Amino acid sequence: MIVKKIFSFAASITSLFILYFFYFSTISYSEANDTKRYSKDEGILSIMYHRFNESKYPSTNIQMEVFKKHIELIKDSKFEFYNPKNFYEEFNVPKINKKILITIDDAFESFYKEAWPYLKQNKIPFILFVSTEPVGKRGYMTWDQIKEIEKEDFVTIGHHSHTHEYLIDKKNDEFISDTEKANSIFLNKIGYVPNLYSYPFGEYSKFMRDYVSKNFKLSFGQHSGVIDINKDKFELPRFPMNEKYGKIERFKSIINYLPLEYKKLKPEEKSLQKENNPPEFYVEFFKEQKNIENITCYSNEGDKWEKSKVLINNKILKIKFREAFVPRRGRINCSLNDNGKWRWFGVQFIVKKLN
Repeated sequence: MIVKKIFSFAASITSLFILYFFYFSTISYSEANDTKRYSKDEGILSIMYHRFNESKYPSTNIQMEVFKKHIELIKDSKFEFYNPKNFYEEFNVPKINKKILITIDDAFESFYKEAWPYLKQNKIPFILFVSTEPVGKRGYMTWDQIKEIEKEDFVTIGHHSHTHEYLIDKKNDEFISDTEKANSIFLNKIGYVPNLYSYPFGEYSKFMRDYVSKNFKLSFGQHSGVIDINKDKFELPRFPMNEKYGKIERFKSIINYLPLEYKKLKPEEKSLQKENNPPEFYVEFFKEQKNIENITCYSNEGDKWEKSKVLINNKILKIKFREAFVPRRGRINCSLNDNGKWRWFGVQFIVKKLN
């Protein structure tokens, strides 16, 4: 009897150990250990598009002939298009070879008419981020069209709020209400609530980021950079494309960028007001990252893009800003020539107007 109890106890302990191991193997390194590690991750480079062949909106439009050249350049460079169906589950796995993730924001009708047939023919995976309020209105896709493309296994539908307003300007409970309204509509129209989120205009406060982290698996901004296992899952970077910034020569450079991994980036609050503008900004890199002295940063405080005054000590980079950032957006872009490989990260701040 005693022997049976011992074996029973041992079996229970073994089962608990297996469950423990399985649980922690399915969540990110950072979540399990509250630490980060240098990974040599080649990363996932995410590219953002909006409209197609709508020349009267140059800031959000790309011509289809240019878009097709983008896709061909990716293919010719032997980069794999990333299907994000298991993005969360695979997030913690360093990528041996860099992958390219295509994202489309807003579900404009021009995407369905112009880009969708091409993407479907070539079975190129992408995320379509949908705001629920404008669906079916002039210039936007209908729910029938969204459901049509959603059936394909290379298509992922993402959450892009209900109203697509400047939600960072709203009260916190209004932001929550907007999200919940979209949740209800998604559930009614496609049978589920998407678990990937894209902040409208790439704008978010710490409150918004923290709320999204409790209700979605991953979320995207509109600051530039390459995703690696150490990036904040709820502040993922993307390179926006439009008629100005989608030119072929620039695109050739962008798709070859690699992640610049770091342990920590401050401040956590990306919404700037009088009392925290300019912010105290620093980035702590891993000791394994070489050539940090080659880093170059540019920032647009005072509404002027200039080379930033960078101070580096013991793998910690600080920027001494010239003056305050002006409304509406402040940006920092940093690049590193790492033995001929270009690494990149960017940060976007939302600058509130003074009353």
